[in-house]
Amino acid sequence: MSETAAKTEAFRTPEQEQAQNGANTADPYDMPLEDINPLNAHLFGENRWQRVFERLRAEDPVHFNEIETAGRYWSLTKYKDIKAVDADWQRFSSSNGITLGFRLDKEVPPGAFTGSQSPFISQDPPSHDEQRKTVTGVVAPKNLAKLEPLIRERTAKVLDSLPENETFDWVDTVSIELTTLMLATLFDFPLEDRRKLTRWSDVVFAIPEPGGVVETQAEKREVFMECIEYFAKLWEERKENPGDDLVSMLVHGEATRDMAPMEHLGNLLLLIVGGNDTTRNSMSGSVYALNKFPEQYDKLIANPELIPKMVAELIRWQTPLSYMRRTANENVEVGGKQMKKGDQVLMWYVSGNRDSSVFDNADDLDIERANSRQHLSFGFGIHRCMGNRLAELQLKILWEEILARFEKIEIQDEPSRTFSSFVKGYTHLPVKVKRKA
Repeated sequence: MSETAAKTEAFRTPEQEQAQNGANTADPYDMPLEDINPLNAHLFGENRWQRVFERLRAEDPVHFNEIETAGRYWSLTKYKDIKAVDADWQRFSSSNGITLGFRLDKEVPPGAFTGSQSPFISQDPPSHDEQRKTVTGVVAPKNLAKLEPLIRERTAKVLDSLPENETFDWVDTVSIELTTLMLATLFDFPLEDRRKLTRWSDVVFAIPEPGGVVETQAEKREVFMECIEYFAKLWEERKENPGDDLVSMLVHGEATRDMAPMEHLGNLLLLIVGGNDTTRNSMSGSVYALNKFPEQYDKLIANPELIPKMVAELIRWQTPLSYMRRTANENVEVGGKQMKKGDQVLMWYVSGNRDSSVFDNADDLDIERANSRQHLSFGFGIHRCMGNRLAELQLKILWEEILARFEKIEIQDEPSRTFSSFVKGYTHLPVKVKRKA
């Protein structure tokens, strides 16, 4: 093992530290409040997160934890606190990352994205605004109008190819395939290699573990290097022959054209994850949720005009990214708690979207919910998801085409879930479909 590889393996991420603590199966109401740590990926991989956040919202909505790798951090679990911090970029910075990171007084592990290598979501104005502006044209309303026929054509083709009365994996066959095709289009990426995008996306927030998406930090770094080498070739091509794709926008954008390849990687991975993980998990989550609430499925079948409302409600109910992190720029009070400068702050969107003070019967799916569009899943303020309209469009078209073809999609077993406290998703969802006569 090289010196760099050995050094990389010597570091544990905060997520690894929590994962290595094991799966605590105790009921959160039986634990001392100070022992509750919502970061533990086992809670999400085993779908046991709900009661943790229920108790925190009720008893300690601004909750403190401290662990060796990350140091001090706070969990915000109420809607109003999350929204207030998300909107206050002056006092709560993104520049140290969007997931729980390392203590500021600790050495950063090899391969971590820092400084100019960070994606624009991990930056503050003005650099955030300048870089984000470079790529927002790809999801502008005019471009979405051009993409809609292609999305519908591909969706129809994938759904028409599904086997009838035979169990298959919805995640891989439909959700991953459709979102990866869309992502390849946005990057003008070779379609025959499109599953590389899925692999790179999966690795970004994967917790290294035996038998996992990646097993070591060194393997994770190798995957990132494969990604940068592949895109380096595309950058050279787009320098000479630019198009209206994301790669060309980054290569020729005023705020990004002078970046080195490694500096581009942060933004590339951000755009890959943003266009892949979130939409695909909402697509899978929609099938799971409508099976979990069959009366809502029946209501949708009876009235397909409810699809737009269903899309917003589904994205609230699923919440494909559990949280986002900020770092306090100064000593500040939130919810009566005193945070110190440098403290990390986790805005648990997954909890804010289940806040009963905002959403009645918040744990239930209600496709006619009047305020479903007030959900936090896309974030709030300057970092609000730039691809939110594209995600909604893909999900809307998917269900328009599903209702036109199938009587029902029926899940055959509970899904396997992503082992992550950040990406709230599905790795396997066995289903059967029954076509209309």
